[in-house]
Amino acid sequence: MIRRTLITAAAAALVSTPALAEIPPDVQAMIDAAIATGDAAKVETVVALAKQTQPDSAAEIEQIALAWRADQAEAKRLAEIEQREQIREAGVLDLWSGEGQVGAFFSTGNSEDTGLALALKLKREGIDWTHALRVSADYQRSNGVTSRERYLVAYEPRFEMGENLFAYGLAQYEHDRFQGFDHRYAVSGGVGYTLLESDSATLSIKAGPAYRVTELTDGTRIDRLAALFGADFDWKLADRVTFTQDANAVTETGGEALLIVDSANTTLNLLSGIDFKVSNRLRSRLSYQLEYNSNARQNREKTDTLTRFTLVYGF
Repeated sequence: MIRRTLITAAAAALVSTPALAEIPPDVQAMIDAAIATGDAAKVETVVALAKQTQPDSAAEIEQIALAWRADQAEAKRLAEIEQREQIREAGVLDLWSGEGQVGAFFSTGNSEDTGLALALKLKREGIDWTHALRVSADYQRSNGVTSRERYLVAYEPRFEMGENLFAYGLAQYEHDRFQGFDHRYAVSGGVGYTLLESDSATLSIKAGPAYRVTELTDGTRIDRLAALFGADFDWKLADRVTFTQDANAVTETGGEALLIVDSANTTLNLLSGIDFKVSNRLRSRLSYQLEYNSNARQNREKTDTLTRFTLVYGF
């Protein structure tokens, strides 16, 4: 009796449910072509237009879209699982990516000038940890006299504490005798927050205590507790053009903004740049840099500026 009732109800449901209209072949072909591209935005646009122009087939078109979305979600889930497994099994030297930067000039005549700028930035992203290593060197001679000599090495690990919250550490070394010091070391640790993260723009901030040791060119050593404030902003203006605004005491070519304040000296490095994409790996970069030290050594300027053009290779 129960079985007969279920069969009767199922038959009644089939009779009461309207049959789905057949999708016109040209519309079906358009949907299939959009799906073949793998472009989610294009598929959603084509599906929306197809439903609008073929209202009688809207339900069947939506079923195709639902099946495609489910396949995409499953593929994404499997890819994330595979990526996590690769990260867990990777060695210490695996999964690093980065970019190298080089700029140089040479002039003769009334003045003889030679300059070389080198920079290397490496990054390794794990499940919870991100490691960043930055190295840069600037050297310039004018009429046989060295007029600029600056070296920097910085290592910064980050631990993701939540969707947008992270903890950071920092170890940094600098050499710049034209700013009055032979060696300057800084260590810091604190927290940061990602305020904006999209395909076209990213913005994050960080802050924490710091400890800095400065060995001046006159042999004096200064040890200070300090405070560190940082920001990182990148904006993709167009498909091949990216603007970066940095205030950075950590690296000249990275996307960071750092201000280190102690009772004796405040240092600030502002870096504005525009990257022009030449190819998938090669970019040209036009940058303007301002370096400020509030407690400059005697007979030295507090502010230095530098404008330059370099080539950047990503790997």
